[in-house]
Amino acid sequence: MRVPLSWLREYVDLPATETGRDVQAKLISAGLEVETVEHLGADLKGPLVVGQVLTIEELEGFKKPIRFCTVDVGRANGTGEPQEIVCGARNFSVGDKVVVVLPGATLPGGFSISARKTYGKTSHGMICSSDELGMGDDGTHGIIVLPPETEVGKDAIELLELVDEVLDIAVTANRGDCLSIRGVARETAIAYGLPLRDPALLDVPGPNAYGYPVKVSDPAGCDRFTARTVTGLSPEARSPIWLQRRLQKVGMRPISLAVDVTNYVMMELGQPLHAYDRHQVQGTIGVRRAQEGEKIVTLDGVERKLHAEDLVITDDRGPIGLAGVMGGADTEIADHDPSEEGAGATTDVIIEAAHFDQVSVARTARRHKLSSEASRRFERGVDPQAAAAAAQRTVDLLVLLAGGTAEAGVTEVIAPSAPHTITVAADHPDKVAGVTYGRETVVRRLQEVGCDVYGQDELIVTVPSWRPDLTDANDLAEEVIRLEGYENLPSTLPRPPAGRGLTARQRLHRRIGRALAGAGYVEALNYPFVSEQVFDQLGLEADDPARRVVKLANPLSDEEPALRTSLLPGLLAALRRNDGRGSHDLALFETGLVFQPRDAAKVAANLPVDRRPSPDDIAALNAALPDQPRHVAVVLAGAREQAGWWGKGRPADWADAVEAARTVAREAGAELRMRKGQYGPWHPGRCAELTVTVDGAERVVGHAGELHPRVVKTLGLPARACAMELDLDVLERVGDTVPQAPSISTFPVATQDVALVVDAFVPAADVEAALREGAGELLESIRLFDVYENAEQLGEGRKSLAYALRFRADDRTLTVDEASAARETAVALAAERTGAVLRG
Repeated sequence: MRVPLSWLREYVDLPATETGRDVQAKLISAGLEVETVEHLGADLKGPLVVGQVLTIEELEGFKKPIRFCTVDVGRANGTGEPQEIVCGARNFSVGDKVVVVLPGATLPGGFSISARKTYGKTSHGMICSSDELGMGDDGTHGIIVLPPETEVGKDAIELLELVDEVLDIAVTANRGDCLSIRGVARETAIAYGLPLRDPALLDVPGPNAYGYPVKVSDPAGCDRFTARTVTGLSPEARSPIWLQRRLQKVGMRPISLAVDVTNYVMMELGQPLHAYDRHQVQGTIGVRRAQEGEKIVTLDGVERKLHAEDLVITDDRGPIGLAGVMGGADTEIADHDPSEEGAGATTDVIIEAAHFDQVSVARTARRHKLSSEASRRFERGVDPQAAAAAAQRTVDLLVLLAGGTAEAGVTEVIAPSAPHTITVAADHPDKVAGVTYGRETVVRRLQEVGCDVYGQDELIVTVPSWRPDLTDANDLAEEVIRLEGYENLPSTLPRPPAGRGLTARQRLHRRIGRALAGAGYVEALNYPFVSEQVFDQLGLEADDPARRVVKLANPLSDEEPALRTSLLPGLLAALRRNDGRGSHDLALFETGLVFQPRDAAKVAANLPVDRRPSPDDIAALNAALPDQPRHVAVVLAGAREQAGWWGKGRPADWADAVEAARTVAREAGAELRMRKGQYGPWHPGRCAELTVTVDGAERVVGHAGELHPRVVKTLGLPARACAMELDLDVLERVGDTVPQAPSISTFPVATQDVALVVDAFVPAADVEAALREGAGELLESIRLFDVYENAEQLGEGRKSLAYALRFRADDRTLTVDEASAARETAVALAAERTGAVLRG
């Protein structure tokens, strides 16, 4: 919100010596974020005066049109003689009043003006445009043409209010009242302890039966609708300079008088308004929800298909505006075209000042990707009591500036509502801040923000209509604290209770993160939002449980309205993004929550704020939330080991993804088993299914391996990309994180190697499991050290698996016969279960 200091002074009698920087410091101390103070005209130096064009000579022979003008500037040039000026603009004529900068002046940006010869003539100054004076866009894209009654020779710096200070305030989502000069003036008055001249305090006539007919069919979406009518507007009337300049300073472009007045009142009072061409409105104005599939052409010329939740303004034809967002083109105010003797210009208007539901406006604006000045205010909160005053202010300005006549009819449709009251202990702000303010200070500060306060030890506070963000006792405490000054709060360090640190779960997650980082992975934190189309891209089956998602009621992006059920979409997007920016050797990991909807949906109750929630309250809240298990996932692409003088290096492959799963399982103290699998995005021939035993039953906790080429192509990933994902909560449940001391035997190890020939489709893990079980208690470790395939030696579809078996006893040195017997028993069991044959 841009706030000119000159406009602010109209409502607060600030000391003459106060600068924009001083006001900025006061407002920041009161809790408003004033980002910058812009000094308009700081480097502007006159003479800059009003001139009248006397003659125009068209200069020929140049690539662009050039005009040699004589301009009457009065006595501003010291001689009274016409000023000769060369100008290339075409939007002015003989007799027009223009802004002239004379030699010796300096324009914004340090541009010095002097007499100079150009296009064969000597130009003694310039005829100025709004851009050259730093005024902003005035819609003309040419020379400033002033009203005919402007006095020749008058100081244009003062006339155009070129010197000013503008405060740029970053208004938070809960302070919609500060999206107006009125709201900022109120905060300024409180900060300085000065009275406020409230521009909304106007004499407003009551509603009567003569107003324009209005029917509100959805009181929940529109609880207040005021309509006023002004007739006989002069088609030639233009916005005065002071009004145009104020709009420009707050960042708006002047358009036409009727539109400029509604924008001006919106910026002044914070109440969005809309003006309809009365002759274009057919029948009763209505407010209702749109019918699915209805269409409207908005003022920006775009045809929009409406949603059933959209709140619309209608007449007998159908929708004529998106309520609180943007009006329709059918009832647009038509401006006067001087070349057509006023034909088509709007002379009668209907002024709408309404109060719409915040959530409805916000969703409509987001759904249609149509953020406007009106929607920004409605979705942050608008004072419903200001609608009638804003309509009256608009009517007064149109009557004053356009010569219109205010009709006696006043329409006001109001849904009954009671003011919001809050009961709060008088010492509640003291307890929140840790500072003793006292009842008198609390009452005074709350009254300053507009609250009505009654009571002694327990205060009954009625919240003002312009502060819908004040909903509970803590909001009132915050008002007292910020107005008394955050800088006055004492700095005290909290005293944590002894003996508490990270939970076992937090320690496990940190260990896993450190282990993966030590293995060369980089942590990537991604947003938990996904689109449902990503499941098709990952190749999930139609009935896959991962497709059941929790949808957000108010998503940040309509393209990603659901919460993730897997970490892979975010990680793969990060992999693609980094690869596209030149980082081709990648290893990323993430630990985070995924979200799984419950079978029975429940609505969470609002927890009390005046006491600690009970265990039952918290249990009921948790029961209404989706299941949120924590997962860990990795993705890899490019080189896993770099090439150099030490060797050729190697690319990342499926085995690295499997090893990442083993690393996680080791940190969790869980026994992770692997077998050939086939699921979703993984290559069916290079996918490991990861399982653990839970309560005596085997349970799949994840997958690891190389991604399917189709998924790689669809998502635009590097070739042969690999991934792994595990359910950390299940690993934590079955794991044993108690440190185990290694057993050190004084007896030597006996090593036996065995090579078994099996069918090519037999998983090595099955062979290893049989060998491990058959070898018995004497087996210390087993390791697969060679895989060999040769059709001539082994036969078609056969492979050789070579294992190193280490045997050791705790109480004796094993003999060769004991080690060989254990080996033979292991081979026999492997032959029985997998059809393995000892390789000769």
